[in-house]
Amino acid sequence: MAESTDSETPYNNFYVKNQSVLGISDLQRLEITDFRYSSSIYNVSKEDTIWIVSSSFIIFTMQTGFGMLESGCVSLKNEVNIMMKNVVDIVLGGLTYWLFGFGMSFGKAQPVNPFIGIGGFLVDPSIDDELMGSTCAAFLFQLSFATTATTIVSGAMAERCNFKAYSLFSLLNTVVYCIPAGWVWGDHGFLKRMGVVDIAGSGPVHLVGGISALAGAIMLGPRLGRYDNGLNPLPPGCPVNAVMGMFVLWWGWLAFNSGSTYGVSGDRWKYAARAAVSTMMGSIGGGLIGFGFSLMGSNGIDILSQINGILGALVAVTGGCFLFQAWEALVVGSIGGFIACIAMPALDKLGIDDPVGASAVHGASGIWGVLAIGLFADNPRPLTTTNGRRGLFKGGGWYLLGIQSLSVLCLASWSFLSSVILLWMIDKVLPIRMSTHEELLGADLVEHRVRHVQVGVSRAVSALRPFPDQIRLENVLKIGFNPGHESYLERYNRSQRAQKLKKLMARSPGKVTGLKNNRIQSGVKDLLKKSLKGKETPKLSWIE
Repeated sequence: MAESTDSETPYNNFYVKNQSVLGISDLQRLEITDFRYSSSIYNVSKEDTIWIVSSSFIIFTMQTGFGMLESGCVSLKNEVNIMMKNVVDIVLGGLTYWLFGFGMSFGKAQPVNPFIGIGGFLVDPSIDDELMGSTCAAFLFQLSFATTATTIVSGAMAERCNFKAYSLFSLLNTVVYCIPAGWVWGDHGFLKRMGVVDIAGSGPVHLVGGISALAGAIMLGPRLGRYDNGLNPLPPGCPVNAVMGMFVLWWGWLAFNSGSTYGVSGDRWKYAARAAVSTMMGSIGGGLIGFGFSLMGSNGIDILSQINGILGALVAVTGGCFLFQAWEALVVGSIGGFIACIAMPALDKLGIDDPVGASAVHGASGIWGVLAIGLFADNPRPLTTTNGRRGLFKGGGWYLLGIQSLSVLCLASWSFLSSVILLWMIDKVLPIRMSTHEELLGADLVEHRVRHVQVGVSRAVSALRPFPDQIRLENVLKIGFNPGHESYLERYNRSQRAQKLKKLMARSPGKVTGLKNNRIQSGVKDLLKKSLKGKETPKLSWIE
């Protein structure tokens, strides 16, 4: 997030009331009768708050993009499951972020340690609080970032992770994200105090989410039979959904980066516009690289390489989105897309199965995005985003690159170790991996009672008999099937057959006599008993 200019916020971390200024804005020359500590995250104007809230709304739509992308990449018998995981990321992850995550990242009390924020839990400012508007805006904006970090993990764990175990992970993964976010963005954070720069989250959001995704993929192991036919990606369930998801993410990323100027007052509006240009130029560069990789594919033009080339570029330019010139953003994005496209097959060669490439796109490209700031960053005067420093290629020396490298080491180590520990603990309560028969039948059927047609579910049901909960799962109706219509039509057909028999008997009464007549009469009565009752017959011309 962008820091305010010195001229706009002379006190930076203090909210001051009932003050009289004797001379220049120097704390020693103020008569202060009442003051309290306030994080720099709340130093925003009314116009800034409108910008932050509006950006938050757009960033929230990225959840749609993630859901469409992930559901398009997995097999059809798991698409509902992955969409539901995106839902619980917001519901459960959002709850814990409100309870304690926001406070751990930014705190409300004056910092007492460099690792975790204090205060600001259960965010609910009163209407008498003069910081109510800025507090609510800050919380909403940071909430959209926090849920994104968790959603990244869901793609890497798709098609074989137990839904209930994942829900517990989503509930607790706030801890994995919010602590390192505080290191980079909170006033207490030791990395921020050392001068780390990360405007929109190449590190705290994408690197942390991507490394957590890597940890999840390693702990779960590959999908059943994933590498039986080689290392090539499995066919996507719905390529159109995957591409549409990419477009929605592309749209949301513009707000993700431009909104991270954290306002439009002063000179920040200029850098918001620059961030949008850098975002587009970076994604174009990554798109060109992805296009090249897709054309070189042995099995036709590869969709996943094109998608992940663009997304890898967006991740790479996120951290320094308004610190790059347009051509630099193009270079940074191109390298980010290249890294994403080579990291995906590299992970497969190591036997790490990531169905959507989250580890490569967000983890590997996120590392490059953090380091690129140390190479290409401008000093965005008059903002204090870089504390007056420049990147190595701009004559700024090695310090910024060094602190960016330290940031990568800290964030990657924390996210991997904490995710492994968290998943290990959850596995002791609920198995994180689905059983063999559940994975083969598909999570949609087993966990959500959604039965698809022509995707191999019926074959799996036949081959695996007997299996737990067999009768209930076999009786699950196929998706798109209306049992009420089917039973109604069956009764209607019986009624039609009975009417035809009655007409036949009426036309030829002399030909049917004795025992044969009694049998026909009995059959007609039986059909009529089972047929439609008059009150059930709809007044439709095709039935009448």
